[in-house]
Amino acid sequence: MSASSSVSLRIDPSAAEGRFLLHRIWREEILRLPGHLAAVVALTLMMAGMTAVYPLVIKRAVDMFTAHDSRILYQVPALVILVVGLKAAAQYGQAISVQALVLAVIRHLQQRMFRHTLEADIARIEEEAPAQWAARFTTDAVSIREAMIRAVNALGDVVTVIGLVASMVYTDWELSLIALVLYPVAAVPIQRLGKRIRRASGGMQEQIGTTAALLHESFALARQVRIYRMEGFEAERAGESLDRLHLAFLRIARGRARVDPVLEVLGGAAIAAVLGFAGWRAAMGGATLGDFTAFIAALFAAARPLRALGSLNAALQEGLGGLERVFGVIDTPPAVAERANALPLPPGGGRLVFEDVGFVYPDGRVGLQALGITVEPGQTVALVGPSGAGKSTALSLVPRLHDVSTGAIRLDGVDLRDLKLGELRDAIAYVSQEAMLFDMSLYENIRIGRPSASRAEVEAAAEAAAVDFVATLPDGLDTRVGPAGQRLSGGQRQRVSLARALLRDPRLLLLDEATSALDAESEAKIQRALAALRRGRTTLIVAHRLATVQSADLIVVMERGRAVERGTHAALLGADGLYARMVRMQSLEMVP
Repeated sequence: MSASSSVSLRIDPSAAEGRFLLHRIWREEILRLPGHLAAVVALTLMMAGMTAVYPLVIKRAVDMFTAHDSRILYQVPALVILVVGLKAAAQYGQAISVQALVLAVIRHLQQRMFRHTLEADIARIEEEAPAQWAARFTTDAVSIREAMIRAVNALGDVVTVIGLVASMVYTDWELSLIALVLYPVAAVPIQRLGKRIRRASGGMQEQIGTTAALLHESFALARQVRIYRMEGFEAERAGESLDRLHLAFLRIARGRARVDPVLEVLGGAAIAAVLGFAGWRAAMGGATLGDFTAFIAALFAAARPLRALGSLNAALQEGLGGLERVFGVIDTPPAVAERANALPLPPGGGRLVFEDVGFVYPDGRVGLQALGITVEPGQTVALVGPSGAGKSTALSLVPRLHDVSTGAIRLDGVDLRDLKLGELRDAIAYVSQEAMLFDMSLYENIRIGRPSASRAEVEAAAEAAAVDFVATLPDGLDTRVGPAGQRLSGGQRQRVSLARALLRDPRLLLLDEATSALDAESEAKIQRALAALRRGRTTLIVAHRLATVQSADLIVVMERGRAVERGTHAALLGADGLYARMVRMQSLEMVP
């Protein structure tokens, strides 16, 4: 084996990765804040310098005391007040500037990560529960913040130790040599403890996200928990998750707890050795009392920054675990992205063509197979079929929530992947069966469809979508709907979503079970509004209600990702195939 290969085998991958992460956060985040950085450095140097000077003031006081110098009455107190005052002022300013620097870095990291998640492939977002994503912005941010504060403060500790070592060498180089030999011995066990803490920290952060997701799910399904008497089951499930979280915290606490005792023992050994040697030397008549006192003062003053530097590795490893997760999100390229030299939206009435479209989910599940559909401008095409047939998947490919795996989808002759993503989505209104609203006012939720719309246009859209319950709300259209719109019923939320689509005035209208939560009277109103909206527009509908299906110009029956039948309602009934069987089995709801 060559020498180079044997060396490479000894490299610690986690250490190399840690150095890379530290260099990256320095290059990408800290260097973009030169003002904050300069303030931290200046105030840290001032604070460390005053700490290093303090033992020399004590030396002068002891020497003057021994010599019965009368200037000790005014000179030493003045020096002490000056040094302590300057150190206190620097300490205050340094603490504020460090917090400002670190919080600015964390804020920018959170912003970068959130922007990336907004652009990430929807399948990537749906891999984890929302609470697990939220943990990256909370628990990971906290661990990174604490590690960065410790790391920045370590600069002051290093300068302080250097200054105190200089003071010790200046006063007594022999005693300094004994102390400097013993303290570095602590590096080996501290480094090993740091590796364990980093592994434990990663597990803890993952478990926090898992526990938060479980609790969120339990609260969101509170009605089902009570109706089905699941209180005991949920309590046991939450208890197990909290136990795992407790053990994760305990592992980190044990790792942290081992650091200070190691430093304490080694520090005590250094002090004992120094005192023993000093006692022997004093018996032999060497060194002055002032020198010895200044040295001991410097040695004790160095204990705190040395202990902080010793425990820095543990805190740093926790922060590096959080940084790995944060940069893991930031560095994952979005699966759906706008191509270079993307084309503007072409003119046209919205001719939509699926050309042998296939789609495979990231986990390997097949969503669509060789799907071919042509929807002419002004046509309404309904997709029907059993659950899991691929209907909603086909709809999600049009606004490029996913990209096709094979084949192509063309809008007015242009592949969707060649269009500017923003212009494509501006031309689409999408209403899903999950009528989730934002925690804003009713007015703001509707105006999302077209932010430039006037209030009169918003009110008209609300009226056309049968949002006729506004008068019963405390603040009318300005009433906040609560998280996910929970202050409204399912049917009311659905009508607000439809009002948003009506306001958008789109070229393509995509409806995924858009009337599933409506009663017969409300659906009749919505169907009239949709009939007016569909004129001159391409409309693609996933529906289970026969009233919606019957009004479509073309019905495409899907099964296992394929189009197995197509035609009008009457023609498909006459063919006596899957569609006819679904109607007979009432898989399509009969709405009067």
